[in-house]
Formats: sequence, C-alpha cells, structure tokens
Amino acid sequence: MINPLDLFEYQAQSDEAFSGPLAERMRPESLQDFFGSPDLTGKGSLLRQALENDYLFSMILWGPPGCGKTTLARLIAGATRSHFVHFSAVLSGVREIRSVIDEAKKHRQIFRKKTVLFVDEIHRFNKAQQDAFLHHVESGLITLIGATTENPSFEVIAPLLSRCRVIVLKALSDQDLAGIIGRALDDAVKGLGTLNPVLDANAKRFLIQCSDGDARTALNNLEIAAFVARARQSSTELPTSLDINLQDVEKAVQQKALRYDKSGEEHFNLISAFHKSLRGSDPDAALYWLGRMLKAGEDPFYIARRMVRFASEDIGIADPHALTTALNAVEAYKFLGSPEGDLALCQAAVYLAASPKSNRIYVAYKTVLDTINRTGALPVPLHIRNAPTKLMKTLGYGKGYKYAHDFKGAYVSQEYLPEKLRGASFYTPTERGYEKAVKQKFDTLQQKKD
Repeated sequence: MINPLDLFEYQAQSDEAFSGPLAERMRPESLQDFFGSPDLTGKGSLLRQALENDYLFSMILWGPPGCGKTTLARLIAGATRSHFVHFSAVLSGVREIRSVIDEAKKHRQIFRKKTVLFVDEIHRFNKAQQDAFLHHVESGLITLIGATTENPSFEVIAPLLSRCRVIVLKALSDQDLAGIIGRALDDAVKGLGTLNPVLDANAKRFLIQCSDGDARTALNNLEIAAFVARARQSSTELPTSLDINLQDVEKAVQQKALRYDKSGEEHFNLISAFHKSLRGSDPDAALYWLGRMLKAGEDPFYIARRMVRFASEDIGIADPHALTTALNAVEAYKFLGSPEGDLALCQAAVYLAASPKSNRIYVAYKTVLDTINRTGALPVPLHIRNAPTKLMKTLGYGKGYKYAHDFKGAYVSQEYLPEKLRGASFYTPTERGYEKAVKQKFDTLQQKKD
C-alpha cells in the first residue's frame, strides 16, 4: 500500500524524463512524427528535400496558434548542420540582433558554418528591428526563419518579405489532433503512457472540438483532464488504468463566469416583471413596474440598458425604430436627469410594449454562436477574402469574387459562408411588422438563387 499521489508526482517518480508541460514534452523529433500540412512536410515536399540536402532558405512560417510553427523550426534546427540560434521577438531588441550577427560572422570565419536564425513572433519586431536583418539576409550571412500568427503582408516589411519564402501552415484537422492526442496517451517516456490512460470516445470528441485546431490547447487540456481523473479515482493504490471521461474533460476546459450578486431578490423580481410585461405587449403593466423600480431607487440607466437590449432581443426588425427609441430615451435621460427624464423612459417603455414582437434576431445569433462552438474557426472562403498585396493575390485571395453591382438588380448568387456551412440558414423573419417586408425580400432573392 502506498499513499495516493497526484498525477505529476506519480509521473515524475515513474520516469525522470517527465518534466515540463505535456505540450512541450510531446513536440515531435522528426518530420515523420509531425502532424498537419502534409503538402509542406510530406515525402517529396520542398521543405523535406531542403532538409535532407541541408539546403535552407529564408522563410516566414505563417499560421494560427498551435499549428506547429515552432516545432517545425526546431525540426529544421535538428536537421541542419548550420549554427542554429533561437531568437524571441518578445524579449529581444536591436542590441541582441547585433550580437547574433557578430556571432554569425565568427562561425562563418572560424568554423565555416552557416547560421540559421529562428525569430519567434517576428510580427512583434518594428520596422527598425526588421531592417537590422535585411542586409545580412541578403548577403547570406544568416538564413532567417520567422514565425508569425499575423499576415506577413502587413506585419513584415516588404524588403525583408521579398527575400523570404512564405510557408503557410493551416490549423490542424480533427484527424491530426486525434493522432497527437493518441501519441500523448501511448507514449510512456514523454507522455501519459505510464498511467495506462483510457480516453472515452465522447471525451475525445469534446477535447478535439474545444481545441479548435490548436495542438497546444489539446495537450494542455488533456493533461489537466488526466489530473482531474486521477483525483476522481481516489483509490489508496495506483489504479491499473486511468479512465478519463467526458466530465473530466469538461472540468478541464471550463471557464467559470463571474457570478452576479443575487442578494437583492426583489430587484430581480421587479426587472423580470417589467421585461415580461414588455414582451407581453402590456403597456400598463410595463409602466407600473417601471414606476415601482424608479420609486424604489433603481438606477435609471440599468432600466434603460434593459430596454435597449429588449429592443433587439424581443422586437428586432419587426420594428427597426424600437432600438432608436430606446437609445433616444437613454440620451434624453442623460440630458434631463430625474424627474424630467423619467418620462422619456416611460415613452420608450410604452413604445416597446406596443411594438410588434419578433425574437428571430436573438434566435439567429444564438444559433450562430452554437454553430461556431461546434465547428470552430472555419476559414474564410478565398474568393471573398481581401487581397491588397501581391502575396495574397498569389495565394488566391479574392479569386472568382463576383461584384454584386455588376449584375442586374445588384444581386448575384454566390456563396459567402465557409464550405462546411454551405446552404446553412440562421435568420428566418416572421410575418409581423416590418419583418414581413424583409421576408418577402428574402423569398424573392431565394427564388433568384434557386
């Protein structure tokens, strides 16, 4: 019998190699283990051939967080026979750049070795700092590898960009993330393998969904979920396997919201009654509860904010003037104060209560958020991306876009949603108020589209 140990203590005693976050330990040591962007790193690719022949060229690695930019740079460092320097744009300035240049000159003169300089987060360098690299990249003294999450067309100066090859990395696919998670679960040296972890299928799907193409996020959440599972399995002896279920992953990825003080119950009862009276189109009840709140000393701006929200949530396009009326009431109260400004709030309350009701904007936006949470950050279709630079045009940005004003009625059938959401519909207008006219317009456009 041994005392229970937490995940990290047990792992450290089981294997001295266990140190640092799981995401850092699981970085691949060869291109064979690198997940994502097979067109860039696969067999026969330009980058793989360059590494195999120790022929490196200056490049900018551009991609979203967790897609493997730093990992790829480290693999390049391990594969090349050049002197490799890792440089952080967050922690370094021009003085450090000069030091690197002096060191590169010595390695070339004494050891006849090239210097490969990896600059992480190169977009954080200003123009003067980027200028300091320019001559030495051009002369071949250093081979520059920059990593950035920002569009290099805007964040890297044009002279430096023209001397570098832009390598575009994409967010990892669900299949890539599944492979990365599987390696971490199986690896008994650097991963969680000594714990014999078993990740439930539902838990794995949720873990991948929450990671949104980011390997670092996936592994960090997996490590925390394993700790949660270990704490849950409260046996006095280490279990033969570590079962990680959906609830463990949910606890690992949760983001707790700050709680509002609910001690004043009557405050919430009154605002609830006011809101429901507006929604129920009862101006008398709305005025009564409004008066009750103002008489009790409620903050008038709190009531005004609720009416502005109500105008969009419960009326929307059924009466577009409702939002204007609510905002005008806010401005009038700011100008007049109490008690004169109270009437402006009363006027807005009556107008909102009497307006036709539609919650379709609220429902549509809620559906959109649910879709985003489910599908992640889907890429913008190339044909509707902006292409102000030559590089972006070369990558296909804006290609095939149809300018609506060039067509009859300033309308042309064209897909604006990501490929995975093609044909999706979020907003469906009602037959009430102005929304009826909106619905007729939508129906006409749909017929043209069909």
